Amino acid sequence: MKLSVALKLGRVSNLPTVWSNVLTGMALAGTATTDCRLLLLIVSLSLFYVGGMFLNDAFDHGFDAKVRPERPIPSGQVSAAQVHASGFGMMAVALALLGWVGFGYEPFTQWRPVAAGLALAAAIVFYNWHHKNNPLSPLVMGICRMLVYVTAALAVAAALPQQVAIAAVVLLCYLIGLTYAAKKEHLGRLENSWPLAFLAVPVIYGIYLAPAQPAVLLPLALLAAWALYALRLLRRRNPGDVPRAVISLIAGISLLDAILLSGAGHILFACLAVAAFVITLALQRWITGT
Repeated sequence: MKLSVALKLGRVSNLPTVWSNVLTGMALAGTATTDCRLLLLIVSLSLFYVGGMFLNDAFDHGFDAKVRPERPIPSGQVSAAQVHASGFGMMAVALALLGWVGFGYEPFTQWRPVAAGLALAAAIVFYNWHHKNNPLSPLVMGICRMLVYVTAALAVAAALPQQVAIAAVVLLCYLIGLTYAAKKEHLGRLENSWPLAFLAVPVIYGIYLAPAQPAVLLPLALLAAWALYALRLLRRRNPGDVPRAVISLIAGISLLDAILLSGAGHILFACLAVAAFVITLALQRWITGT
């Protein structure tokens, strides 16, 4: 498999949003910014993401042959079997890294990150196997991203903090709106608009956090403006507008992380999350994010 094909299959331009998710899960669980487990978790959860993207193409290769024949499998650049094996292999390595985190570092969280990782792997496989014509697929995709927070938090904490649980619900709502738009990407249009209302939940939560933490206001304003830009594209629906809106909303995940981090007083991590947003946008210019 050529590197260029692997990068396209893995949608690696979106990886900075995974990294900011890991930062958020760990920080809200109370870990120090210098925790040595951070790098291992970033690598592990990046492998979950890239492996899941590989499986997305592997499971969808029949659909892509009709609708997106330029994708790597239908265009003959790689076989479906090879992509399947690579995707499952990456997730196996990701689980092994979570075992290392849980049993190799004090305070030992033991099986907790592995259990969360198994739940994440199951959600990823289920989504990829049964997301076409499944009205609940936006919810399943949202659960996948929620479990990134949960896995990162349980890698450093003995129990899931309430703050992480609330953040996971906020992220879930955003992903429901995002994934609904992504499901309609190949159509270039949206039949219904009401699922997009879920995109407003992080903004509402940011407004709730702002009086106690004024630092929330900057990422909150950025996310609100960015979401309005994406919604304008979805409403206009010129050729290419829906895919452009989808990748814009994906990049916005890191702005959501910045809101949550600044709301919890983690200003440095919030700045890193905003940087992840900028890096994602830059990478999306070179490697497609969908």
